[in-house]
Formats: sequence, C-alpha cells, structure tokens
Amino acid sequence: MALENVYIPYGGYWSTPFCKWQGSFANLHPVTFAADVARQALQERDISPKTFTSLYFGMTIPSKYSFYGAPWVAGLIGAAEITGPVFAQACATSARVLGSAAYEVESGASEQPVILCLTTDRTSNGPHLLYPNPFGPGGRGDAEDWVWDNFNLDPFARNSMIQTAENVARDYGITTEEQHQVVLMRHAQYQQSLADEAAFQKRYMVSPVEINPSGRKVIGTVNSDEGIFPTTADGLARLKPVLPEGTVTFGGQTFPADGNAAMVVTTRSSAREISSNPAIEVRLRAFAEGRAPKGYMPKANAPAIHEVLQRAGIALEDVKAIKTHNPFAVNDIFLSREFGIPLEGMNNYGSSLIWGHPQGPTGMRLIIELIEELVSLGGGYGLFSGCAAGDTAAAVVVEVIVD
Repeated sequence: MALENVYIPYGGYWSTPFCKWQGSFANLHPVTFAADVARQALQERDISPKTFTSLYFGMTIPSKYSFYGAPWVAGLIGAAEITGPVFAQACATSARVLGSAAYEVESGASEQPVILCLTTDRTSNGPHLLYPNPFGPGGRGDAEDWVWDNFNLDPFARNSMIQTAENVARDYGITTEEQHQVVLMRHAQYQQSLADEAAFQKRYMVSPVEINPSGRKVIGTVNSDEGIFPTTADGLARLKPVLPEGTVTFGGQTFPADGNAAMVVTTRSSAREISSNPAIEVRLRAFAEGRAPKGYMPKANAPAIHEVLQRAGIALEDVKAIKTHNPFAVNDIFLSREFGIPLEGMNNYGSSLIWGHPQGPTGMRLIIELIEELVSLGGGYGLFSGCAAGDTAAAVVVEVIVD
C-alpha cells in the first residue's frame, strides 16, 4: 500500500562528503563523528534536538561502544530523553531505516512523531574479531575481519560480492567495455554536482568537515568527496578483470568509504514547521524489498522495484528521476535491460559507483540527491533502488510537490 501521511521536511536532511577507505575519516569514531555532524547540521537548520520523538539508527560495522546505539547517539546530540531501534541491513540499511520510520509515522501510534533517521559507517579500520571456540586446536578462537571477510564470502550463497556481478554479467552477456562506458557516463554525471562551485551538493552537504580524532586538536578539513580520481576511456581500457575469466575491473566497481547521512521523517504538519521552504513538500510514498536467486545480488533490484511501484500505486513511466546504489556498473546495465530505462536516464549528479560506499549511509545520500533532483525538475515521483548483501535489495518511492 502507498504511504499516505509520511513526509520529509524539505532541507531536513544532510550528508557528509564520503572519504575513501583509509582516508581522512579513517580515524574518526563513526558514532561520535555522526553525532558531531548532526549537532552542526541541526544548528544550521534551526532544528532543536528536543523536536525529535525518537531516533532510528543505522550502522553496519561495529565500533567501540556501538552496543549502545541509538540511545548513545540521542544523548550526544542533546536529545537524551528519546531512544529508538538500531538497524544493520548491509547496503539496504538506509532504506530500511526510512521504511521502518515511515511505518511508525503512518501507524499513528504517536500523535506527532518526528523521527531522526541517522546512518553512519566507517569501513576503514574495521574490527578484527576473535570468537571463542573451546573445540578449536588448543582452544584457539575463530577470527573474522568484519569488513573484508564479509565482502569476500556470503556464507549462504558461498561466493563473494564481485562474483554476484560476474554471474549477472555472464548470463546477460555484459562486457567489460559496456561496464566502462557506464563508468565514464556516471563520472560525467557526477561532475554536474560540482558545477557552479558545487551548487547542487551545497543544498545538502555538511562542508567543510573538521578532522579532530582526539577531540582536542583539528588536524585538517574535508571540503568534498575524497577518493574520486580522473577517469578516462584509455585509463579504464588498461585495467584487467579482477577475477580470472571475469569482466569486472577495479574501475567497474565502487570502493569502500567512510561518512554519515541523516533525514527527518514525520507528518505533514510537522514537516511544514521544520521545512526550510514550506512551498516544497516531500512525501515518502512506499518502501519495499526484494531478493534474487543465490549469487545474483544485482538482480534483486528487479523484484524490489516492481513491488515498490505497486505499493506506491504508480508505473515506471510516472517516475521522473531514478537513483541507484550501483556497487558495480553491471547493476545499472541489468536495470536498463530489464526495465528499458536508458542508461543516461538514471543517476544524474552522481552515484555510489563514483563517490564510494560507506554501506549504512550510502542509500541515504542517494535518496537525498533524488529529492534535490526532483526539486530542480519542478517536482514529481522519484525512485531509489539498491542491492545489498544476501542477494537482496531495497527500493523507495518519494514524491516532491512544488507549490
């Protein structure tokens, strides 16, 4: 079913720049960093932390004391009276956080719910875990590198993330050259967000961000996304596939990153009070999930999209802008063929293929950019979809109404 009374205040969202793995954000605690950014963003938007009735927190990579989750974050931003759930659904975390917050608003369980949806992750310096195993040789424990081990093995499908892209590429005859053409297109689209001194990104991005890992001394600042390198056809052509007899090169896939993003979800009346421009209404119309056969993660977007459009009560032809989490160029080529969407008809202003993938906040930033693109187009429906670990995907439909 379509969501009828779920709104996002225009401007009631933000994202940091995203920084490459082991880059400038590598030594910032993801929870305290996200709280620091939230306090700054809320102050700039003249939104009191006391406005929120709950906090929905998304984070997929553990860090010290993250056991305390949403209550800890709420206290750090000055809203110690509230609490809320914690979500960890790999790359679908942002969509799941928004979907669950939307259902709480729609249910009417609270009279005037105002939910802060905050997502963060640091793929850099991921935890190295040791699980007790009394039956191991000499009682030796079982070790796991949280980030890399899970990138490289789905314990159910028994393959790596990149293998899922190769499986789809093989079945659909997607070549390395086609993937590189998409990379070049997405890189050019990202440049649109940097035009006019990054006017598009300035609509939502918290910048500059001070680097202060000790809490006592600022050692640098980050003004924009970090880890994006000049991309040329000749440079891509020199890259070899990562897997033997494969098609996906390092240029045809995203890179792990660090950052955070947030969004307010509430009712229409509260959204108007918080909005930076009450003449612009943003509705969250539907959320859905999908799953593909074992080892075909990019294909999970198809059932998620079919379901979310049905729940929103619209057709694909009604959609004015599309954003995808595209960890592989294969994802967008598959969607283009499956739905007849021109490759240039999605991911204006950038996507995770270009600016990286911190996991939890990736989808949040994409949905923020989707909203801002719809505003620039004078309103309409927007579609977000992104695959996630476990051969799953999540999709969201938003509607922007410009008075």
